[in-house]
Amino acid sequence: MTPDEATLEYPIRWYDPYRKGLYRQLAWAANQLNRGYYLWKSNNLSYLILTDGNMVTLPGEINAGTAGIQAAFAALDDAPSWKYAVSMEGFYATYIHFFGIPFDLSIEPIVPQDLQQPAFLLPFEPGVPWYLTSGPHASWGDGSAWGALDFAPAGDQYGCFFSNAWVTAVADGIITRASNGEVILDLDGDGLEQTGWVVLYMHIESRDRVTVGTNVKAGDRIGHSSCEGGVSTGTHFHIARRYNGEWIPAAGDMPFNFEGWVAESDGVEYNGRLSRDGSTVTAWEGRIAANEISR
Repeated sequence: MTPDEATLEYPIRWYDPYRKGLYRQLAWAANQLNRGYYLWKSNNLSYLILTDGNMVTLPGEINAGTAGIQAAFAALDDAPSWKYAVSMEGFYATYIHFFGIPFDLSIEPIVPQDLQQPAFLLPFEPGVPWYLTSGPHASWGDGSAWGALDFAPAGDQYGCFFSNAWVTAVADGIITRASNGEVILDLDGDGLEQTGWVVLYMHIESRDRVTVGTNVKAGDRIGHSSCEGGVSTGTHFHIARRYNGEWIPAAGDMPFNFEGWVAESDGVEYNGRLSRDGSTVTAWEGRIAANEISR
């Protein structure tokens, strides 16, 4: 049976002309799942608004994954459809049919309560000035945790330009991905991005970029910042952390810590600072003395 045109164009049922096709529909769905998951993890999601305007309160005993599923369906369904989708006969039954009981394969906790970030260097070479251009903001898509910081190289140019300043490894590890502006540094060395600590670098230029399979030491060269990969209006790089596949917020209980420079948030996305021993570097979209930092 051939699906009708509407199903082929909008298989998830998100009817946005900019989200036509399976890839864009799935990307939208993944972002909605992320949004519910990370809002629940940060105690910022207690209710959902359905498409018909009805409000539903989320029970406190659900986990973050369930919150993500329920939030995604809330963006698609009215009250009767949502209640069915989140019932035992809805999405849960479909999942079991294809994959089995999810709790039989769960790994708990994904992020241990006593987890500590490994020692990190600042991600650039000693004595070279860089600028903190963004405080804590979305790691990957606006539904993800505010796990990223942005740094821009020194210079008089703005917009997208070539920079010869080097971005460097924050810790020892192996490169598991290096394409489309993205570099993944796997710190436990098993080559699996879904286990242990990994560090994402985004907007790394293809010129001089490290290659997949390279073992690096803390401080080794990764590549140069650029506008490659994703959306960027100016040369910079974006850095974020995951543990067991989960984005770790850049500020909060386990903040970014680069040689004692600790990330803080103002509670407004992209605002924030790095502080160490009474000194503060404040995020600013530009280059001023207040956001300059170096090793």
